[in-house]
Amino acid sequence: MKVKVGIRKPSIKKSIAARTSIKRQVVQRAGLKMPKGYGWVRDPKKFAYNKIYNRTTISFWDLLKMLFKSN
Repeated sequence: MKVKVGIRKPSIKKSIAARTSIKRQVVQRAGLKMPKGYGWVRDPKKFAYNKIYNRTTISFWDLLKMLFKSN
């Protein structure tokens, strides 16, 4: 699997879809959530990919926050 490096391109469509997902709402309301950090139990391959992806890329919004951070 190839992992992206650099700035992630923001997608408003995907952002809204993730927040309004029926699947996510069912899991949240049913109390089937796993504790934070237990992703490796559910899907180890996806956990490893996401860990590398999140370390090698930066969000466009995080980049803006860093640029306009007030000290």
